[in-house]
Amino acid sequence: MATTSLRKRVYIEEMARLRETDRQIAAKVGVSIYTVRKWRRRAQCDGSGVVRAMGRPKQGALSSFPVEMRVMLRQWRNKHPGWGPKTLRAELEAHPAWKGRPLPSRASIARWLKQSGQVKPYKKQGHLPQVVSPAYACHEEWEMDARGHEHIPELGLISLIQVNDVYSRTKLISYPCWVGQERMERYPNTADYQLVLRRTFAEWGLPDRLAVDRAHVFFDDHGASPFPTRFHLWLVALGVQLTFGRPAQPRDQAITERSHQTWWAQVVQGQSFSHLSQLWQALETRRSFLNENLPCRSLGELAPLVAFPQARQPRRCYRPEWELDLLDLQRVYTYLATCHWVRISSGVGTISLGGFTYTLGKEWYHAEVRVSFDPDQHVFLLTAPPRPAKCIPMRCMSKAYLMGDFAPVACFQQLQLMLPFSVDDFRTWQLTRLNETLVV
Repeated sequence: MATTSLRKRVYIEEMARLRETDRQIAAKVGVSIYTVRKWRRRAQCDGSGVVRAMGRPKQGALSSFPVEMRVMLRQWRNKHPGWGPKTLRAELEAHPAWKGRPLPSRASIARWLKQSGQVKPYKKQGHLPQVVSPAYACHEEWEMDARGHEHIPELGLISLIQVNDVYSRTKLISYPCWVGQERMERYPNTADYQLVLRRTFAEWGLPDRLAVDRAHVFFDDHGASPFPTRFHLWLVALGVQLTFGRPAQPRDQAITERSHQTWWAQVVQGQSFSHLSQLWQALETRRSFLNENLPCRSLGELAPLVAFPQARQPRRCYRPEWELDLLDLQRVYTYLATCHWVRISSGVGTISLGGFTYTLGKEWYHAEVRVSFDPDQHVFLLTAPPRPAKCIPMRCMSKAYLMGDFAPVACFQQLQLMLPFSVDDFRTWQLTRLNETLVV
């Protein structure tokens, strides 16, 4: 069906005002007399009628169903905000008032909910940039993962954190992390993983990439637009790329997943330990055997360090006392500039980025805010049209913030701890002894 242009509609209205007949106007415009009559009548009833679109006026979703049905659906939705189209359709089917009568489809109910403003704002997806490629050399890529906690007699709940080199299959470390009664969560935290990596870095050097799963320490899983965690930014500042496995795909870290069973069977199963340091020593002793003596099927029945003796040589050297100088905040700023985030501001005009709350102002209430980063000014750029763009400084970005509990250890030569040791005190003590116990 041909549509009538706005220019023709205006001309029809002007000719009608000059008292020309519908037939005369139709001949001049080149349309049917019925078209002229339609637009002349609309112009007479409503001065803006000529700018309306062709076709039937839009009535909205569920407009062909009784008003009583829409009222009932609205009441159900207000009382039960969690009821979706599927549930509302089932409720209509079960209600005696609508038995045997035509009912709207789930899609129609979903459109009606959207048009009536009864759906939550859609959270746009955001992704953290990462480089995923095969490893072609020793220490090009490592895998890190923590075995689920197990109860060990006299020690309590222990989680073994393991790091493996992907290319050479070298078992770089297996560290016992105590996750007992003092902790609300039964898995290692950011400080635990940093301690393990510092020990591993000091012995084997810095890798190019570190592959991990999507545990909350590594990946912000609180929304559809994740912000890098402090652990992630710490690695970026050291020049180490963090790559994430796919959700619910443990095979993406297959080497480390298999090593969980190896370490447990080789060291822990059937054994008893009187204290944590004894278990740690047993793991260290067995590590040499696994790397130098135990044949590996994927390496042609050779032990990892026999097949790849070059794995003993670091790609980039690291020492704990060098960390302050190795951290480069410009790497962090450059990485953040490649990201973007979407946030829905709260009822008081605030958003959260990286665990910090930023106040935007009352004009930003419940706004969909798009956030980017300026690496030169070190500020977040916020846009939410029709509001004017806004800049806010990034909070708490410093080397001390990235280093966590190692910052005071690195800055002070002497550190006094209170007895008895807590779990955090034990970790701090391990940090202070890095230079004494690690072998270069």
